[in-house]
Amino acid sequence: MTGQPPFEHGAESMSRRDLVQTLAAGAAAAGVATPAAAQQAPAQPSAVLAEATSEDYIRDPTRWGSAEVAALFPGFAHLDLRTRGATIRLRHGGSGPPLLLLHGNSQNHATWFGVAARLAERYHVVLADLRGYGDSSLPDPGPNHVNYSAGALAADMFEVMDHLGYRRFFLAGHDRGARVAHRMGLDAPERVMKVAILDVLPSYHVWTNLNMKTALGSWHWMFLAQPEPLPDTMLGAVSADWFIKGRYGKGLPKAVLDDYVRCFTKKTILGACRHYRANATIDFETDTAEKDRKMTTPMLLLWGTRGAPPTQLYPTVWRKYATNLVDAQPLPTGHALQVEAPEQVYGHFVKFFAA
Repeated sequence: MTGQPPFEHGAESMSRRDLVQTLAAGAAAAGVATPAAAQQAPAQPSAVLAEATSEDYIRDPTRWGSAEVAALFPGFAHLDLRTRGATIRLRHGGSGPPLLLLHGNSQNHATWFGVAARLAERYHVVLADLRGYGDSSLPDPGPNHVNYSAGALAADMFEVMDHLGYRRFFLAGHDRGARVAHRMGLDAPERVMKVAILDVLPSYHVWTNLNMKTALGSWHWMFLAQPEPLPDTMLGAVSADWFIKGRYGKGLPKAVLDDYVRCFTKKTILGACRHYRANATIDFETDTAEKDRKMTTPMLLLWGTRGAPPTQLYPTVWRKYATNLVDAQPLPTGHALQVEAPEQVYGHFVKFFAA
Protein backbone atom coordinates (compact mmCIF):
# COMPACT_ATOMS: atom_id res chain seq x y z
CA MET A 1 0.00 0.00 0.00
CA THR A 2 1.16 3.48 -0.68
CA GLY A 3 -0.69 5.29 2.10
CA GLN A 4 -0.41 8.90 0.98
CA PRO A 5 1.11 8.53 -2.48
CA PRO A 6 2.11 11.42 -4.75
CA PHE A 7 -0.71 10.78 -7.20
CA GLU A 8 -4.49 10.82 -7.29
CA HIS A 9 -6.33 7.57 -6.70
CA GLY A 10 -8.93 6.59 -9.25
CA ALA A 11 -12.21 4.84 -8.55
CA GLU A 12 -10.45 1.45 -8.62
CA SER A 13 -8.55 2.40 -5.45
CA MET A 14 -11.39 3.74 -3.36
CA SER A 15 -12.24 0.48 -1.64
CA ARG A 16 -8.62 -0.06 -0.77
CA ARG A 17 -8.28 3.42 0.69
CA ASP A 18 -11.33 2.79 2.86
CA LEU A 19 -9.83 -0.51 3.93
CA VAL A 20 -6.54 1.12 4.92
CA GLN A 21 -8.37 3.72 6.99
CA THR A 22 -10.36 1.02 8.75
CA LEU A 23 -7.26 -1.07 9.42
CA ALA A 24 -5.36 1.95 10.63
CA ALA A 25 -8.08 2.90 13.10
CA GLY A 26 -8.08 -0.55 14.64
CA ALA A 27 -4.31 -0.85 14.50
CA ALA A 28 -3.79 2.46 16.28
CA ALA A 29 -5.60 1.14 19.33
CA ALA A 30 -3.65 -2.11 19.20
CA GLY A 31 -0.27 -0.53 18.46
CA VAL A 32 0.04 -2.39 15.15
CA ALA A 33 1.54 -0.87 12.02
CA THR A 34 -0.31 -0.75 8.73
CA PRO A 35 1.11 -0.16 5.23
CA ALA A 36 -0.15 3.43 5.37
CA ALA A 37 2.30 4.10 8.18
CA ALA A 38 5.18 3.77 5.74
CA GLN A 39 4.38 7.17 4.27
CA GLN A 40 3.75 9.22 7.42
CA ALA A 41 7.05 11.10 7.20
CA PRO A 42 6.72 14.77 6.18
CA ALA A 43 6.47 15.00 2.42
CA GLN A 44 9.59 16.19 0.62
CA PRO A 45 9.98 16.72 -3.10
CA SER A 46 12.10 14.15 -4.88
CA ALA A 47 15.56 15.42 -5.69
CA VAL A 48 18.71 14.27 -7.45
CA LEU A 49 21.36 13.95 -4.76
CA ALA A 50 24.25 12.94 -7.01
CA GLU A 51 24.92 11.86 -10.59
CA ALA A 52 27.89 9.78 -11.70
CA THR A 53 30.43 10.94 -14.26
CA SER A 54 32.87 8.72 -16.11
CA GLU A 55 35.56 9.78 -13.64
CA ASP A 56 33.50 8.49 -10.71
CA TYR A 57 33.85 4.88 -11.87
CA ILE A 58 37.61 5.26 -11.47
CA ARG A 59 37.64 7.58 -8.46
CA ASP A 60 34.98 5.83 -6.35
CA PRO A 61 34.03 2.39 -7.75
CA THR A 62 32.85 1.24 -4.32
CA ARG A 63 30.05 3.78 -4.54
CA TRP A 64 29.31 3.85 -8.25
CA GLY A 65 30.48 0.50 -9.57
CA SER A 66 32.74 -0.04 -12.54
CA ALA A 67 33.11 1.52 -15.94
CA GLU A 68 32.59 -1.97 -17.37
CA VAL A 69 29.07 -2.13 -15.92
CA ALA A 70 28.33 1.41 -17.10
CA ALA A 71 29.35 0.36 -20.61
CA LEU A 72 26.52 -2.18 -20.62
CA PHE A 73 24.08 0.74 -20.36
CA PRO A 74 25.37 3.21 -22.95
CA GLY A 75 23.91 6.69 -22.75
CA PHE A 76 22.15 6.03 -19.43
CA ALA A 77 22.28 8.60 -16.66
CA HIS A 78 23.35 7.08 -13.32
CA LEU A 79 22.15 8.85 -10.20
CA ASP A 80 20.84 8.87 -6.63
CA LEU A 81 17.30 10.17 -6.24
CA ARG A 82 15.70 11.02 -2.93
CA THR A 83 12.12 9.91 -2.37
CA ARG A 84 10.07 10.53 0.75
CA GLY A 85 11.13 7.18 2.19
CA ALA A 86 14.56 6.33 0.77
CA THR A 87 17.42 7.22 -1.53
CA ILE A 88 17.05 5.27 -4.76
CA ARG A 89 19.93 4.46 -7.11
CA LEU A 90 18.88 4.30 -10.75
CA ARG A 91 19.95 4.45 -14.34
CA HIS A 92 17.75 5.75 -17.11
CA GLY A 93 18.21 6.26 -20.81
CA GLY A 94 16.74 5.90 -24.26
CA SER A 95 13.73 7.52 -25.86
CA GLY A 96 10.11 6.59 -26.35
CA PRO A 97 7.38 5.51 -23.94
CA PRO A 98 8.61 5.06 -20.34
CA LEU A 99 9.40 1.51 -19.19
CA LEU A 100 10.37 0.82 -15.56
CA LEU A 101 12.24 -2.45 -14.85
CA LEU A 102 12.53 -3.86 -11.30
CA HIS A 103 15.04 -6.49 -10.15
CA GLY A 104 14.81 -9.35 -7.66
CA ASN A 105 16.34 -10.56 -4.42
CA SER A 106 20.14 -10.34 -3.91
CA GLN A 107 20.47 -8.46 -7.20
CA ASN A 108 20.39 -4.89 -8.44
CA HIS A 109 19.36 -3.09 -11.60
CA ALA A 110 22.35 -4.55 -13.49
CA THR A 111 20.33 -7.77 -13.87
CA TRP A 112 18.75 -6.14 -16.94
CA PHE A 113 22.09 -5.87 -18.78
CA GLY A 114 20.95 -8.26 -21.52
CA VAL A 115 17.88 -6.27 -22.60
CA ALA A 116 18.18 -2.67 -21.38
CA ALA A 117 20.31 -1.18 -24.16
CA ARG A 118 18.15 -2.69 -26.91
CA LEU A 119 14.94 -1.66 -25.16
CA ALA A 120 16.33 1.89 -24.92
CA GLU A 121 16.12 2.08 -28.72
CA ARG A 122 12.32 1.96 -28.35
CA TYR A 123 11.60 3.14 -24.79
CA HIS A 124 12.84 5.48 -22.11
CA VAL A 125 14.14 2.70 -19.87
CA VAL A 126 14.32 3.25 -16.11
CA LEU A 127 16.30 0.78 -13.96
CA ALA A 128 16.04 1.22 -10.20
CA ASP A 129 17.51 -0.52 -7.16
CA LEU A 130 14.75 -1.28 -4.69
CA ARG A 131 15.29 0.18 -1.21
CA GLY A 132 17.58 -2.05 0.83
CA TYR A 133 19.15 -3.57 -2.30
CA GLY A 134 22.01 -2.56 -4.55
CA ASP A 135 23.10 1.02 -3.94
CA SER A 136 19.75 2.27 -2.62
CA SER A 137 19.49 3.22 1.03
CA LEU A 138 18.46 1.08 4.01
CA PRO A 139 15.61 2.81 5.88
CA ASP A 140 14.63 1.69 9.35
CA PRO A 141 12.12 -1.17 9.15
CA GLY A 142 9.36 0.62 11.08
CA PRO A 143 6.71 -1.20 13.08
CA ASN A 144 5.73 -4.55 11.61
CA HIS A 145 8.36 -4.04 8.86
CA VAL A 146 6.08 -1.50 7.21
CA ASN A 147 8.90 0.34 5.45
CA TYR A 148 9.78 -2.80 3.48
CA SER A 149 6.23 -3.65 2.48
CA ALA A 150 5.50 -3.97 -1.22
CA GLY A 151 3.45 -0.79 -0.89
CA ALA A 152 6.38 1.20 0.49
CA LEU A 153 8.60 0.00 -2.34
CA ALA A 154 5.87 0.82 -4.82
CA ALA A 155 5.66 4.36 -3.44
CA ASP A 156 9.39 4.84 -4.11
CA MET A 157 8.94 3.79 -7.72
CA PHE A 158 5.96 6.05 -8.30
CA GLU A 159 8.04 8.96 -7.00
CA VAL A 160 10.93 8.01 -9.27
CA MET A 161 8.63 8.10 -12.28
CA ASP A 162 7.06 11.35 -11.09
CA HIS A 163 10.52 12.91 -10.93
CA LEU A 164 11.22 11.80 -14.50
CA GLY A 165 7.97 13.40 -15.59
CA TYR A 166 5.84 10.31 -16.17
CA ARG A 167 2.41 9.84 -14.68
CA ARG A 168 1.73 6.72 -16.76
CA PHE A 169 4.29 4.11 -17.77
CA PHE A 170 4.98 0.49 -18.68
CA LEU A 171 6.32 -1.76 -15.95
CA ALA A 172 8.14 -5.10 -15.66
CA GLY A 173 9.46 -6.91 -12.62
CA HIS A 174 11.34 -10.09 -11.80
CA ASP A 175 11.24 -11.95 -8.46
CA ARG A 176 10.78 -9.41 -5.62
CA GLY A 177 10.49 -6.71 -8.28
CA ALA A 178 7.56 -8.61 -9.78
CA ARG A 179 5.80 -8.57 -6.39
CA VAL A 180 6.29 -4.81 -6.21
CA ALA A 181 5.00 -4.52 -9.79
CA HIS A 182 1.90 -6.53 -8.81
CA ARG A 183 1.27 -4.15 -5.92
CA MET A 184 1.74 -1.12 -8.20
CA GLY A 185 -0.81 -2.51 -10.63
CA LEU A 186 -3.27 -3.07 -7.79
CA ASP A 187 -2.76 0.32 -6.17
CA ALA A 188 -2.69 2.50 -9.27
CA PRO A 189 -4.08 0.91 -12.42
CA GLU A 190 -4.54 4.40 -13.79
CA ARG A 191 -0.76 4.85 -13.76
CA VAL A 192 0.54 1.43 -14.86
CA MET A 193 -0.39 1.05 -18.53
CA LYS A 194 0.81 -2.56 -18.82
CA VAL A 195 2.79 -4.86 -16.55
CA ALA A 196 5.07 -7.85 -17.23
CA ILE A 197 5.50 -10.34 -14.38
CA LEU A 198 8.56 -12.60 -14.57
CA ASP A 199 8.72 -15.98 -12.84
CA VAL A 200 6.71 -15.52 -9.67
CA LEU A 201 3.39 -16.68 -8.33
CA PRO A 202 1.43 -14.27 -6.10
CA SER A 203 2.79 -14.21 -2.55
CA TYR A 204 -0.59 -15.00 -1.02
CA HIS A 205 -0.85 -18.12 -3.16
CA VAL A 206 2.65 -19.25 -2.18
CA TRP A 207 2.06 -18.80 1.55
CA THR A 208 -1.33 -20.51 1.52
CA ASN A 209 -0.28 -23.47 -0.64
CA LEU A 210 2.91 -24.61 1.07
CA ASN A 211 3.74 -28.30 1.18
CA MET A 212 6.98 -30.20 1.64
CA LYS A 213 8.06 -29.76 -1.98
CA THR A 214 7.28 -26.04 -2.23
CA ALA A 215 8.70 -25.32 1.23
CA LEU A 216 12.00 -26.94 0.29
CA GLY A 217 12.06 -24.98 -2.94
CA SER A 218 11.25 -21.71 -1.17
CA TRP A 219 13.24 -22.35 2.02
CA HIS A 220 14.82 -18.89 1.89
CA TRP A 221 11.38 -17.31 2.39
CA MET A 222 11.17 -18.86 5.85
CA PHE A 223 14.87 -18.44 6.66
CA LEU A 224 15.24 -14.77 5.76
CA ALA A 225 11.97 -13.91 7.50
CA GLN A 226 13.32 -15.06 10.88
CA PRO A 227 13.86 -12.27 13.44
CA GLU A 228 17.13 -10.41 13.61
CA PRO A 229 19.95 -11.23 13.95
CA LEU A 230 19.99 -14.95 13.03
CA PRO A 231 19.73 -14.95 9.21
CA ASP A 232 21.59 -11.64 8.88
CA THR A 233 24.49 -12.95 10.94
CA MET A 234 24.67 -16.29 9.16
CA LEU A 235 24.67 -14.70 5.69
CA GLY A 236 27.21 -12.14 6.80
CA ALA A 237 29.54 -14.91 7.96
CA VAL A 238 30.22 -16.09 4.40
CA SER A 239 32.18 -14.19 1.82
CA ALA A 240 30.34 -12.17 -0.80
CA ASP A 241 32.42 -13.89 -3.46
CA TRP A 242 31.39 -17.38 -2.29
CA PHE A 243 27.70 -16.57 -1.91
CA ILE A 244 27.15 -14.58 -5.10
CA LYS A 245 29.28 -16.71 -7.40
CA GLY A 246 27.69 -19.84 -6.00
CA ARG A 247 24.23 -18.53 -6.87
CA TYR A 248 24.85 -16.50 -10.01
CA GLY A 249 28.16 -17.73 -11.38
CA LYS A 250 26.68 -19.02 -14.65
CA GLY A 251 25.50 -16.76 -17.44
CA LEU A 252 26.56 -13.40 -16.05
CA PRO A 253 29.30 -11.23 -17.54
CA LYS A 254 32.20 -10.85 -15.13
CA ALA A 255 31.43 -7.15 -14.71
CA VAL A 256 27.87 -7.84 -13.56
CA LEU A 257 28.93 -10.71 -11.31
CA ASP A 258 31.54 -8.44 -9.73
CA ASP A 259 28.89 -5.77 -9.26
CA TYR A 260 26.64 -8.23 -7.43
CA VAL A 261 29.62 -9.08 -5.20
CA ARG A 262 30.29 -5.38 -4.58
CA CYS A 263 26.69 -4.92 -3.47
CA PHE A 264 26.58 -7.98 -1.19
CA THR A 265 27.22 -6.10 2.05
CA LYS A 266 25.92 -5.97 5.60
CA LYS A 267 23.47 -3.33 4.38
CA THR A 268 21.99 -5.38 1.56
CA ILE A 269 21.94 -8.59 3.61
CA LEU A 270 19.87 -6.76 6.21
CA GLY A 271 17.76 -5.22 3.45
CA ALA A 272 16.98 -8.63 1.95
CA CYS A 273 15.96 -9.97 5.36
CA ARG A 274 13.71 -6.98 5.92
CA HIS A 275 12.03 -7.60 2.57
CA TYR A 276 11.25 -11.20 3.50
CA ARG A 277 10.14 -10.25 7.00
CA ALA A 278 7.72 -7.78 5.46
CA ASN A 279 6.55 -10.42 2.98
CA ALA A 280 5.70 -12.76 5.87
CA THR A 281 4.02 -10.12 8.04
CA ILE A 282 2.58 -6.87 6.78
CA ASP A 283 2.40 -7.93 3.13
CA PHE A 284 0.65 -11.16 4.02
CA GLU A 285 -1.80 -9.28 6.25
CA THR A 286 -2.56 -6.88 3.39
CA ASP A 287 -2.83 -9.69 0.84
CA THR A 288 -5.16 -11.63 3.13
CA ALA A 289 -7.44 -8.64 3.55
CA GLU A 290 -7.44 -8.19 -0.25
CA LYS A 291 -7.37 -11.81 -1.36
CA ASP A 292 -10.46 -11.38 -3.54
CA ARG A 293 -9.21 -8.21 -5.21
CA LYS A 294 -7.84 -8.63 -8.71
CA MET A 295 -5.38 -6.56 -10.72
CA THR A 296 -7.01 -5.11 -13.84
CA THR A 297 -3.83 -3.88 -15.55
CA PRO A 298 -3.05 -5.69 -18.84
CA MET A 299 -0.48 -8.32 -17.93
CA LEU A 300 2.23 -10.39 -19.61
CA LEU A 301 3.37 -13.48 -17.69
CA LEU A 302 6.72 -15.16 -18.39
CA TRP A 303 8.12 -18.07 -16.39
CA GLY A 304 10.98 -20.56 -16.59
CA THR A 305 10.27 -24.26 -16.97
CA ARG A 306 13.49 -25.29 -15.16
CA GLY A 307 14.13 -28.24 -17.48
CA ALA A 308 10.65 -29.73 -17.10
CA PRO A 309 7.81 -29.84 -19.65
CA PRO A 310 5.77 -26.62 -19.39
CA THR A 311 2.52 -26.76 -17.48
CA GLN A 312 -0.35 -24.33 -17.05
CA LEU A 313 0.27 -23.76 -13.33
CA TYR A 314 1.47 -20.18 -13.63
CA PRO A 315 -1.33 -18.82 -15.86
CA THR A 316 -3.97 -20.83 -14.00
CA VAL A 317 -2.95 -19.33 -10.67
CA TRP A 318 -2.50 -15.79 -11.99
CA ARG A 319 -5.96 -15.74 -13.54
CA LYS A 320 -7.27 -15.90 -9.97
CA TYR A 321 -5.44 -12.64 -9.19
CA ALA A 322 -5.57 -10.73 -12.48
CA THR A 323 -8.50 -10.11 -14.81
CA ASN A 324 -6.54 -9.12 -17.90
CA LEU A 325 -3.83 -11.72 -18.55
CA VAL A 326 -3.03 -10.84 -22.16
CA ASP A 327 -0.28 -13.39 -22.77
CA ALA A 328 1.46 -16.16 -20.81
CA GLN A 329 4.59 -17.83 -22.13
CA PRO A 330 6.94 -20.45 -20.65
CA LEU A 331 10.63 -20.12 -21.44
CA PRO A 332 13.23 -22.93 -21.36
CA THR A 333 15.17 -21.33 -18.51
CA GLY A 334 15.63 -21.32 -14.78
CA HIS A 335 14.55 -18.44 -12.58
CA ALA A 336 16.53 -15.59 -14.16
CA LEU A 337 14.77 -15.32 -17.51
CA GLN A 338 16.25 -11.95 -18.43
CA VAL A 339 19.77 -13.34 -17.95
CA GLU A 340 19.29 -16.80 -19.47
CA ALA A 341 17.08 -15.85 -22.42
CA PRO A 342 17.48 -12.10 -23.07
CA GLU A 343 16.52 -12.35 -26.74
CA GLN A 344 13.24 -14.05 -25.92
CA VAL A 345 12.45 -11.69 -23.06
CA TYR A 346 13.21 -8.72 -25.30
CA GLY A 347 10.96 -10.09 -28.01
CA HIS A 348 8.06 -10.69 -25.65
CA PHE A 349 8.46 -7.23 -24.11
CA VAL A 350 8.45 -5.46 -27.47
CA LYS A 351 5.43 -7.42 -28.69
CA PHE A 352 3.47 -6.85 -25.48
CA PHE A 353 4.29 -3.23 -24.78
CA ALA A 354 3.84 -2.23 -28.42
CA ALA A 355 0.48 -3.93 -28.92
